[in-house]
Amino acid sequence: MRWLILLLIFALVFKGLRSWLRVLGLGNLPGDFTIRLFGRELYLPLASLVVLSFVIMLLGSLV
Repeated sequence: MRWLILLLIFALVFKGLRSWLRVLGLGNLPGDFTIRLFGRELYLPLASLVVLSFVIMLLGSLV
């Protein structure tokens, strides 16, 4: 259950920082999906979330 909550938090943070992270190359990875349903756009940054969580895990283990 904790992983689901963390995934949701990462998704919300990623959504807020999406335009800035695209400059770094995140948000355009092969595992990032954009789905259009009923006039709405749903963005699922699965690969970018994995990369970001790995970076945060590395930073946490160094500190």
